[in-house]
Amino acid sequence: MTRVLLTAALTALALPAWADEVNIYSYRQPALIQPLLDAFTEKTGITTNVAFLDSGMVERLVAEGDRSPADIVLSVDISRLAEVKAAGVTQAVSDPVLDAIPATLRDPEGHWFALTTRARIVYASKERVADGEVTTYEDLVNPKWKGRICTRSGTHVYTLGLVGAYIAHHGEAAAKEWLTGLKANLAKKPEGNDRAQVKSIWAGECDISLGNTYYMGEMLADPEQTEWANSVRIVFPAFENGGTHVNISGIAMTKAAPHPDTALALMEFLASPEAQEIYASTVTEYPVVPGVATSDLVRSWGSFTPDGIDLSEIADNRATALRLVEEVDFDG
Repeated sequence: MTRVLLTAALTALALPAWADEVNIYSYRQPALIQPLLDAFTEKTGITTNVAFLDSGMVERLVAEGDRSPADIVLSVDISRLAEVKAAGVTQAVSDPVLDAIPATLRDPEGHWFALTTRARIVYASKERVADGEVTTYEDLVNPKWKGRICTRSGTHVYTLGLVGAYIAHHGEAAAKEWLTGLKANLAKKPEGNDRAQVKSIWAGECDISLGNTYYMGEMLADPEQTEWANSVRIVFPAFENGGTHVNISGIAMTKAAPHPDTALALMEFLASPEAQEIYASTVTEYPVVPGVATSDLVRSWGSFTPDGIDLSEIADNRATALRLVEEVDFDG
């Protein structure tokens, strides 16, 4: 949304006294967050300015230092949120609205807060994979899947999050063995995003793939991808003696935020039932605020038990996960 510059007097008359702007650095795709930002602006009169970044957010914030224009960081994956906190470019926030988010889904010191959750699931061919053929992440190294699995790069944050959870459950040595077995079962070199893997299943190049749940909603909403989505079903694998791997999208306020009041207003809005319902219906993710229901579409995919491993532990395992991916040359 383009900001219209007005005199202070006109602004005071036209908008609430505290209305101004909020600047956002976002790893989240613009299409996924725009409905929420539009609703926020309509409700508050506050303009949102978004810089979408593919990578390098921490480096940019560190380089900008106290002069950074960013008020808010929006990100996917717990490791990225932990990374911005570790770099010292966020600030702690204490707020009753945000504190209503379950403690397991927010930083103990208030530096980041989850806004949604998503499960890392298996997309399985309806034609070539029977019900119950895959039930655990450990199943994916079974030789019966040789030449039948597609996945995105091993160095992507979604993959590293799953590997980090595997390390938390089974240890480093077992995780390396699992990565080696998974690589041996790949149908082709890891490439593309989660939707590209489903397209490969539709095209007969593989039978199962790893992906996030919300991509099913995106594919069903795109006429060019609906046929891909209808060729697969969602399977919720679990870790042995654990649950289904869950990651988050989340938010943090920058240490240098030039507009802390409007930044907090946006954080509160995104944690409100109104925004959580938009997340549930438009982005087809799982709300984090108790009492907000998932959409009918998401419920139709089935239920699962989220894994109990602490998200911070998964974030702490990121460096080890990356090293293991490189040691087995997963993408080679």
